Amino acid sequence: MSWEDDLFALFDDLEQQADALYDAERAPELADRSRAEYQQVTLAGRLMASAGQSVQLGVLGVGPVRGELERVAAHWCLVRGNGQDWIVRLAAIATITGASERAVPEVAWSPVVKLGVGSALRRLGEAGERCLVHLLDGTVHEGTLARVGQDFAELVTAGERVQLFAFDALAAVQSRD
Repeated sequence: MSWEDDLFALFDDLEQQADALYDAERAPELADRSRAEYQQVTLAGRLMASAGQSVQLGVLGVGPVRGELERVAAHWCLVRGNGQDWIVRLAAIATITGASERAVPEVAWSPVVKLGVGSALRRLGEAGERCLVHLLDGTVHEGTLARVGQDFAELVTAGERVQLFAFDALAAVQSRD
């Protein structure tokens, strides 16, 4: 080997050492940045990335809800279960099993995602299907959804009695097949 080869080998070695030191110094900074960025991830964003997957939701006042995550909006999701559909308010979800490791950032969401739970309930009401309304306190009411307001809905129960329920008290609505 010539002295030039030795010199270039020394420079290559020094450059590799400098790269290794730089990477070692940046690793904690990158980890801090990653943690800081992750605090921007929302539950809805994680669920959006999980659309089409089989999940189990632990829903307050209901218990486990299993099925395919069909649709996700900013404040609710639709789970297609075995013979029934569930409209679940995200605020009522305590645990999730089977969610994607990824998340979809809010800037990538469709404008349709911004529709509230009232939109989903209106559609169910228009179909005229009987359903079970599960509240956060664990009570269950059976009937047909009638009119849906901004933050409440009307449920027509047996005997044509109209019962109002506030969205804030709602955990989930289960279709009755």
